[in-house]
Amino acid sequence: MDQLPSSFSESDDPSDSGAPRSTASFARTQVSQWPDGERPWQKLLSVGPSALSDAEVLSVLIGRGTRLSKEIVTSVDIGRELLRRFETPAGISDRPVLELTRIPGIGKQTAARLTAAIELGRRIDSGRAGSRVQVCNPEDVAGVYGPLMRDLKSEIFKIVFLNTANVIIGDETVSEGGLSAAIVEPRAIFRSAIGRNAAAIIALHNHPSGNPEPSRADVKITRQIASAGEVMGIPLHDHLIIAGTSHTSLAERGVFS
Repeated sequence: MDQLPSSFSESDDPSDSGAPRSTASFARTQVSQWPDGERPWQKLLSVGPSALSDAEVLSVLIGRGTRLSKEIVTSVDIGRELLRRFETPAGISDRPVLELTRIPGIGKQTAARLTAAIELGRRIDSGRAGSRVQVCNPEDVAGVYGPLMRDLKSEIFKIVFLNTANVIIGDETVSEGGLSAAIVEPRAIFRSAIGRNAAAIIALHNHPSGNPEPSRADVKITRQIASAGEVMGIPLHDHLIIAGTSHTSLAERGVFS
């Protein structure tokens, strides 16, 4: 097992500037042996999660530390190492589960727990945590799906299914591609739409490059889906491109009528 780097210390956590300095004195003892009020989970319960540094929040999710080369490594230490390697919590969210297991002290279960917590945050941020959402404009759609798609490293193409009141009744990823483009089959889209009894659909895909401008391929597939929707009686309301925190509506661009 790899040893922790010698730079693995209090200063490596960029979020710790506001953390109690007394925590540093306990950096090499088990968290369970820290005085009351210093343990991250106790601090969370007593004063709330906003009082925790990024490393301490990660520590609560990590749960237990480990021992490497006869040295105790606390869960806070492991949280700091995550931040040292990936810089920010957002940087951690971009990483596959197996990459997180390369951090000393993080096994598959801990990596899965971290990833699940990040995904839950995305879903809460998107407003889709267990509720059905009505969408009336491109901003509504981007507000729901932007948090779920903006950090993806490969391009995916989703179809959102709507009822007659423009309430989202489901969605489906119909294609996954590389960073360049995704291949979309209109027949598969409307097969799913009919199966879900959708009254209308919205298409959306992400641009991992961060460029919100539609490509010629984007325009072409949009017109193909819109034409097929007219024939099927299931109109395409819009096609959104999610690019980082921005988005582009092809309906607003007049790409299809």
